[in-house]
Amino acid sequence: MTIYLPIADMSVDVFLLLAMGAAVGFLSGLFGVGGGFLTTPLLMFIGIPPAVAVGTGVNQVVAASVSGVLAHMRQRNVDFKMGAVLTAGGLVGSVAGVGLFTWLRTIGQVDLMVTLSYVLFLGGIGAMMAWESGRTILRRRRGLAQRGKLHQHTWLHGLPFKTRFRRSRLYISALLPLAIGLVVGVLAAIMGVGGGFIMVPAMVYLLGMPTAIVIGTSLLQIVFVTAAVTFMQSVGNQTVDVVLALLLLAGAVVGAQLGSRAGTLLRGEQLRGLLALLVLAVCIKLGWDLVAIPRDLFSIGAVVLQ
Repeated sequence: MTIYLPIADMSVDVFLLLAMGAAVGFLSGLFGVGGGFLTTPLLMFIGIPPAVAVGTGVNQVVAASVSGVLAHMRQRNVDFKMGAVLTAGGLVGSVAGVGLFTWLRTIGQVDLMVTLSYVLFLGGIGAMMAWESGRTILRRRRGLAQRGKLHQHTWLHGLPFKTRFRRSRLYISALLPLAIGLVVGVLAAIMGVGGGFIMVPAMVYLLGMPTAIVIGTSLLQIVFVTAAVTFMQSVGNQTVDVVLALLLLAGAVVGAQLGSRAGTLLRGEQLRGLLALLVLAVCIKLGWDLVAIPRDLFSIGAVVLQ
């Protein structure tokens, strides 16, 4: 059963889109990420234009994140004060990101920028997460205790404007989560992601938050930032396909509830390891598409009139 997508200007199988939405929603609840890092590439893989994939993918992230954060709120795994600071930075970053996206689209380089951003960011973050989680799992299996904390105190922790985040059991500068939110806001606009694949490792390793609190808090920030990006992309660039978004949303809401329950069955390092493998898999596929020889070769030449 196919349906026509007016903005993407193509027909796609309805059940394929519902399944994609459910899968991304499940990952959102499981890992505490909006799922856009998977939604946007998947839409591109089935032929959706990159600009539409970014604009619509970030819209799907909103519903998946709302569903996921509600589930984590019931488990008391959300730091609302930390979420508010992250959101403030994210909103500023999203405005700058949408402006950059519009400029890239004007000069015709948005498709290349989107793909390169995924390859670079996903590759780097995925490799670091895989290394850390793999090392932690091996140490646990060998019966070695985990020494110290996941993060190290550096000059960043001596920055001013320190405040206490009681739910996360932290006393750090508010500038750190503000800066993380700013970067995530830019990525949300450029890549059509919630930014969880950047924010989750940063909150764990840089801020030192407990993994269980990180997941719910990151989803809280993702809700507001992706909603803002969706509005700006729709008004400024007209790249949000409502029909496509609704089908993805329908599957995402159900999947996120199941994912949040499954997440309680795994340890923090296991969750990070699985997320790392998923991130690397998407990165490898996008990287291969950049260098692989196209299946259909064609050229545009001048027509000589006799």
